[in-house]
Amino acid sequence: MPVSTPRRPVELPGSPTPWPPVRESGRRPRLLSRARPAFLRLGPGEREVMWLYLLTRVGIWATAGAVSWLFPADGEARRPDSPLSTWQRWDWWHYLHIAQEGYFPDQAGPWTAGWDNREAFLPGFPLALRAVHTVVPDWAAAGMLISFLAGGVAVLALARIARHHLADLETGRRAVAFLLLSPCAVFLAAGYTEALFLAFALPAWLAAQRQNWPAAAVLACLACSVRITGLFLAAALALHFVLTARGRTAWRAAPWLLLPVLAPALYSWYLHSWTGDWMAWKHAQERGWYRDFHAPWEAWANTWEAAFHHTHPTGYALMWQAELLAMVVGVVLLVLLVRGRRWPEALYIGLTLWALGTSYWYTSVPRSTLLWWPLWIGLASWSIKRPRIQTAYLYVVAPLSTVVAITFLTGRWAG
Repeated sequence: MPVSTPRRPVELPGSPTPWPPVRESGRRPRLLSRARPAFLRLGPGEREVMWLYLLTRVGIWATAGAVSWLFPADGEARRPDSPLSTWQRWDWWHYLHIAQEGYFPDQAGPWTAGWDNREAFLPGFPLALRAVHTVVPDWAAAGMLISFLAGGVAVLALARIARHHLADLETGRRAVAFLLLSPCAVFLAAGYTEALFLAFALPAWLAAQRQNWPAAAVLACLACSVRITGLFLAAALALHFVLTARGRTAWRAAPWLLLPVLAPALYSWYLHSWTGDWMAWKHAQERGWYRDFHAPWEAWANTWEAAFHHTHPTGYALMWQAELLAMVVGVVLLVLLVRGRRWPEALYIGLTLWALGTSYWYTSVPRSTLLWWPLWIGLASWSIKRPRIQTAYLYVVAPLSTVVAITFLTGRWAG
């Protein structure tokens, strides 16, 4: 008896596409709803970027393990310290205490003797730490997991920004390599705010490049909850919008640019409800880290004295010298951005340098270089034109990252 072949359903003009027939294997085609989000789809060259990121993470974790064996807290110890203990340094304790106890435990605050000025730190990272801790019991591991995942998002966004700016896959790979091998790259792996900030800030900038202003504003708002530097990012986004918006339809997105201010405004309101001071976070920085206002030349002179006049131990003197060098790099970068008429990036770098360069002395400028994405893209572009730049960076600058990592992991570098 002949077997009849099933007929194809009749498709009327304008009718929806019929459900695909079942294949011989009995499996149906994958549905579009099961596809990965667009941001997570790795394009050409991006798999290499993620491999580079994973390899550098393994290297940093191996360094931390070696430090726990070679430099235990007790020099006579017969067993090495936990590798996680080497990551619990300096600012980490502030984030941990905020995540565990909140900002004003047991009614303590700036009015209490010996107060740690924890309100100087914004709540974005401690909130993320507390949330991840519900799944990861160890606090240090939770902090490192946040930075690990956030760092992956950040390097992927950096590669895409470089490709969008220069239309070259190699530029994106090199920009990521320069970032991950930079002297202060260890802070991207620690339970610090740099990786989480970049995970919001770089996709925000990428969204702005694509004229997706609602997404850029939401991401910038999240960045503002992590670091006050987010306000400088918001200013750069606003300038970028003004320079690129064309037509009345484009300007309808302008109110979105006010959203990033919401995060620091809410935090200031919260602090005011406890302390009666709208700028309590700024005054905490002044008490704890000498961030009261000084003219730029005064800040340079004070840092120079600490670096070269033998008023501090050699380790701290070296740290001040690194602060001066990082400030010089930032000023050179700013000049190049202005010459290239890249006004939004110049505004971001300029505001950052003003904030860092008007304290009593420079603090955390080398760490802030991690947040200067125009620096890494610029170095990548320059190295393509002059290949010796990459070679010099790999053999001269990159080894310093190991030195800084060891000094941080042994507790000898505050950054």
